[in-house]
Amino acid sequence: MASKSFKASRSSLSNSSDLPDLQHGKPPLPPHVTFQRRTSSGRYVNYSRDDLDSELSSSDYMNYMVHLPPTPDNQPMDSISQKVEEQYVSSSLFTGGFNSVTRAHLMDKVIESEANHPQMAGAKGSSCAIPGCDAKVMSDERGIDIVPCECDFKICRDCYLDAVKTGDGICPGCKEQYKVTDWEEANDRPLPLPAPAGMSRMERRLSIMKSTKSVLVRSHTSDFDHNRWLFETKGTYGYGNAIWPKEGEFVNGKDDDIMEPSELMNKPWRPLTRKLKIPAAILSPYRLLIVVRFVVLGLFLAWRVNHPNNDAVWLWGMSVVCEIWFAFSWILDQLPKLCPINRATDLGVLKDKFETPSPGNPTGRSDLPGVDMFVSTADPEKEPPLVTANTILSILAADYPVEKLACYVSDDGGALLTFEAMAEAASFANLWVPFCRKHNIEPRNPESYFNLKKDPYKNKVKQDFVKDRRRVKREYDEFKVRINSLPESIRRRSDAYHAREEIKAMKQQRQKTDDEPVENVKIPKATWMADGTHWPGTWLNAGPEHSKGDHAGIIQVMLKPPSDDPLHGNNEDGVFDLTDVDIRLPMLVYVSREKRPGYDHNKKAGAMNALVRASAIMSNGAFILNLDCDHYVYNSQAIREGMCFMMDRGGDRLCYVQFPQRFEGIDPSDRYANRNTVFFDGNMRALDGLQGPMYVGTGCLFRRVALYGFDPPRAKEHQSGCCSCCFGRKKRNVNTSEEHRALRRGDSDDEEMILSLAPKAFGNSAVLIDSIPVAEFQGRPLADHPAVKNGRPPGALTIPREHLDASTVAEAISVISCWYEEKTEWGQRVGWIYGSVTEDVVTGYRMHNRGWKSVYCVTKRDAFRGTAPINLTDRLHQVLRWATGSVEIFFSRNNALLSSSKMKFLQKIAYLNCGIYPFTSIFLIVYCFLPALSLFSGQFIVQTLNVTFLVYLLTITVTLCMLAVLEVKWSGIELEEWWRNEQFWLIGGTSAHLAAVLQGLLKVVAGIEISFTLTSKSAGDEDDDDFGDLYLVKWTSLMIPPITIMMVNLIAIAVGFSRTIYSVIPQWSRLIGGVFFSFWVLAHLYPFAKGLMGRRGRTPTIVFVWSGLIAITISLLWVAINPPAGNTQIGGSFQFP
Repeated sequence: MASKSFKASRSSLSNSSDLPDLQHGKPPLPPHVTFQRRTSSGRYVNYSRDDLDSELSSSDYMNYMVHLPPTPDNQPMDSISQKVEEQYVSSSLFTGGFNSVTRAHLMDKVIESEANHPQMAGAKGSSCAIPGCDAKVMSDERGIDIVPCECDFKICRDCYLDAVKTGDGICPGCKEQYKVTDWEEANDRPLPLPAPAGMSRMERRLSIMKSTKSVLVRSHTSDFDHNRWLFETKGTYGYGNAIWPKEGEFVNGKDDDIMEPSELMNKPWRPLTRKLKIPAAILSPYRLLIVVRFVVLGLFLAWRVNHPNNDAVWLWGMSVVCEIWFAFSWILDQLPKLCPINRATDLGVLKDKFETPSPGNPTGRSDLPGVDMFVSTADPEKEPPLVTANTILSILAADYPVEKLACYVSDDGGALLTFEAMAEAASFANLWVPFCRKHNIEPRNPESYFNLKKDPYKNKVKQDFVKDRRRVKREYDEFKVRINSLPESIRRRSDAYHAREEIKAMKQQRQKTDDEPVENVKIPKATWMADGTHWPGTWLNAGPEHSKGDHAGIIQVMLKPPSDDPLHGNNEDGVFDLTDVDIRLPMLVYVSREKRPGYDHNKKAGAMNALVRASAIMSNGAFILNLDCDHYVYNSQAIREGMCFMMDRGGDRLCYVQFPQRFEGIDPSDRYANRNTVFFDGNMRALDGLQGPMYVGTGCLFRRVALYGFDPPRAKEHQSGCCSCCFGRKKRNVNTSEEHRALRRGDSDDEEMILSLAPKAFGNSAVLIDSIPVAEFQGRPLADHPAVKNGRPPGALTIPREHLDASTVAEAISVISCWYEEKTEWGQRVGWIYGSVTEDVVTGYRMHNRGWKSVYCVTKRDAFRGTAPINLTDRLHQVLRWATGSVEIFFSRNNALLSSSKMKFLQKIAYLNCGIYPFTSIFLIVYCFLPALSLFSGQFIVQTLNVTFLVYLLTITVTLCMLAVLEVKWSGIELEEWWRNEQFWLIGGTSAHLAAVLQGLLKVVAGIEISFTLTSKSAGDEDDDDFGDLYLVKWTSLMIPPITIMMVNLIAIAVGFSRTIYSVIPQWSRLIGGVFFSFWVLAHLYPFAKGLMGRRGRTPTIVFVWSGLIAITISLLWVAINPPAGNTQIGGSFQFP
């Protein structure tokens, strides 16, 4: 079927004409009227005039029209206009910003290749038949043309609206009036009741915060007949619908799994999550050892202070100061680990509660809240588009209701390369996403899936899997070729268009000058899009208003919002059989915020806040999940896992769910502790037992209203010095009104005042402000248990979403402009917080400081995976950025010492340690030089190696090892990973952390700003060596301190050994003490030394020979210059001249 006619509305709409008897008020005799006929498939369709002429006599046929007043689910013309508007929006590129008009550029071509998905911008379709118009014809969810007249005259959206508004609704083709207006089929979903009449303006605005009031429909007038609505619609009222089927009527064929009301009422309530406590056999000894080591450290430091080394007071003093700091640092690191816990989710219960028919949701539509996925990228040269495209594909294929999921890509560089790469990804998703759904593919990143080192056919039972996989693999290889060729394609296209423009300009100039000599015309070299127009973002050759720091705001809906009902494919929809496979795709939006000189863009935090505002206007998902461009969805059900915590009892007090970071492409030995398992599996699990884990920048599911700076419901005050897991805590009485308060900010209790002051906090966008209470309501857990407070009624989120129109996107353009955040609280209290290179930690700290809780979600299958720099230099720069952010936090108002009473005591300790740990580098470097100074001077940090010192040293070391073993037990890490973490702690502490302290002090004292470059991501190219970057040696000044420490300690060992041998009275105890500690330092620096050597076998042997000779020579010179006491000769024969 080449076209699809509009269906008649639910009022049995037929042909139109007025009856004379009706005009005079006389009731005519009821004529014999036939409205529909039944097809062979059993479906009823309307009769056409030809059908009636053939089956009925002229006397039996007459025009008849039924008028039905508008009701909430019968809005004539609204549906068609909204659908057409949405299609128009998805095919337009919106631009605008500061001192510029918002423009919508209709794009019939987004990429060079053909767009074949009906949701995609620039998808193929018929052209308008109106002379002089080349616009596309409206199409439905399958991409089939929609024509509003039975004559099948093809007409575009603008021409149709002109015909309806200015042409009296006359079809330009058959010259007859349009007969139908509503093309949507009947919808069986329940609708919530409108807000009751008589409410005040603020009550209607805040009705979302009251569980007894509807919030997802617009207010209706007070004269609306609610009783009539119940009979004319399927409005939800009380227990299910107005009329509930009798018990036993459900059991019929396909509906066997639908439970009867009695079964629904008797079904026991089950939680979505469970706490799994660490076994007491592990946790009790662990806590006991912490106490024992704390006592021993105190006794040891007291003994050290009371027993100075009078022969080397300077050496003793430095060592004691360093040891006191190390003990303090260890306490800060260890105290938050007292209460580790594990958690588990139950996805089956989530499905039962939100996607299974129930009294509140009889149709079984998904009642889950919406989720907006954020992916951020800034430079396509350092963050390859292929990596970002694979991340997008993994998101689009995630196992979450399609209509509830939206993906936003933030391109902070405004590059056409990223734009077209995302368009190519949207095109390939038409094949990849249905393939994943059909065969339950994991992981759903095509690059990772096709590179799996295991049997891809294991546990695959469908006969056509092999054929489908081969076809998709071939298509993916072609997709990669297109992505990798985009830079050259864009360059060639831009050169061709530029040459054409130059020739055109020269011709025009020649026509004006009449054969006079023509000078070369200089035209700015623009970057051109596939449809032959200028790219509004950053040009390859930067120009005015087209550079990375100066370009307009851009929004392109790559994939328009999907239909609310599943759209199953068939044999003709793709290259393989998609029968019974949902072929819809989530909404995909490209966003590049406006940048102008003179406005601070605030790096990644500013880009994320722009996405928060744009998404609030376009989709307004109650939750936000952000990912870096190199982190993809490894577990397709990860979003559902996180939603279990948000939707469980007490979930309304959770600000975010943090997932652990997992990495690929790391060398098997993990030389530089890139996996960081000690932090992600140890520290973060322990924080989960307190107020929650820190936000680490990616893989985090946020509650939107928590990002808006609101306080949590039922916030508690915590007494300083109390541990909630080990000691009792005095709870503050919370009154009933506070428990049910939805939106609170600071000390303000008046909700009307809160929203009246909202423009000062959120800006002047009324649409954005109005979306806040909607997002708050949608994020509430179900009120399906008396213990659930601040819940929402079941079935409230099963209604259709609002359609996307041009005014909505235009509003989104305005909120991503460079000036929007001026004189607002964005970046100060709202959204991602500005002022630090580690905006993630600060943002999480602010939420915890307001009393919110967070949860750590460790899934059986990794939720997300990404890449990490395995090169030594890149790794050091990464650690430098983190440490610099910590120093900034310490010297800012975000210091945990200034936290509020809403934050738990041990949580404060954790944040204090996060800000103070870089300062350990000062004492660490001094302590690493102490063994060498001891060997050079012939002294030691203690007078003699007596039994007391050795017992203390042995006890401290043994308790540390036992704590490590127990920590390995409850965290699930390995001892090797723990040792690698210890090694890199010293490597980073003697290099990057010291530089971070210096940079932080310069910023605080001198006001020198700190800037960092992006870490280059691997494009995943097939090389001969998967770990080639590991052996690449790139010089950086951060390597100077560790190299110096290694060289000095090696020389000191040689000097001390020579001194002892040639001494008349050898001091072996001092030599053993100094050499032991020097070897301990060198053992920690071994990975660093191995990284300096590059690939094994590449370093010439002569280098090691000369290094040994130089070390021996220096040691002999030192002994000769400063010989042992009473001995001026070496061996009695050689005398230094």
